[in-house]
Amino acid sequence: MSAPSPGSSSVEVESKYDVDTDTPLPDWSRLPGVARVGAPEPRDLDARYLDTADADLARNGVAVRRRLGGPDEGWHVKAPAAGGRSETHWPLGDISDPDADPVMPEVIQDAVAAWARAPFLPLARVRNQRTAYALQDADGGVVAEFVDDRVRARDERRGVESEWREWEVELGPAGPADEAGRAALFAAVDAAVFAAGGRPAASGSKLARALGH
Repeated sequence: MSAPSPGSSSVEVESKYDVDTDTPLPDWSRLPGVARVGAPEPRDLDARYLDTADADLARNGVAVRRRLGGPDEGWHVKAPAAGGRSETHWPLGDISDPDADPVMPEVIQDAVAAWARAPFLPLARVRNQRTAYALQDADGGVVAEFVDDRVRARDERRGVESEWREWEVELGPAGPADEAGRAALFAAVDAAVFAAGGRPAASGSKLARALGH
């Protein structure tokens, strides 16, 4: 998927699944509207999450991250939204040392001011070896994007490290716009994932899982 423009917002509609290390990839041939699967696209992602000492952002269902790598590299604010979660994106800016504690830019602090105020401290680091596949219609439009993620995470405040594998399927720009069509698509996604040996995700996000939630 293409990189969003600075300060732009979108609503994510997606499903997440837990899988074992050796679970084979699903067969997507029965997904409505999907004619072919694009070539695998490897992405090396490194996300750093911030929150206040009292976890004010998390308490409001909001996550702030700085992510290196991938087509949407930059700063992101995720928040609850009707039908899914909203995600707002800003450019990365200059990063002299990717391992140093990230500093939240003022524009991001302004964006989350309704939920939390500085200081913002490191919360978690999530590194992800992702392989992405575009699930395309007959015209080449992206009905959905499927990603196979192998994740290594660290809870910065407890010093606890973990790793796992998960899948995500996110609705694409050529996906159905009506609720019934989306329901049918994701029902077919569930069927394909479960047939391959996947299961519903135990955590709602990588951040939640990294923090043991």
